[in-house]
Amino acid sequence: MASPQDTQAQGRLKSVDNAITQIQRQFGKGSIMRLGSNEHQNIPVIPTGILSIDLALGVGGFPRGRVTEIYGPESSGKT
Repeated sequence: MASPQDTQAQGRLKSVDNAITQIQRQFGKGSIMRLGSNEHQNIPVIPTGILSIDLALGVGGFPRGRVTEIYGPESSGKT
């Protein structure tokens, strides 16, 4: 017999799964994902020509069709 905590946890997981399904239906696949899911998408990028920035961006450059913001303190090399 499942304890009340297990039943409650299963209900929460089901609610989260339903919310994720709704968001993906409305905004498309890849709009939301779970931390640790190893699903990679091949997306077109614009390489910067600076290897360290391309690696930091995680996909080899600025992803096309997406907004990318670079921020930091003054005099930190953003330009």
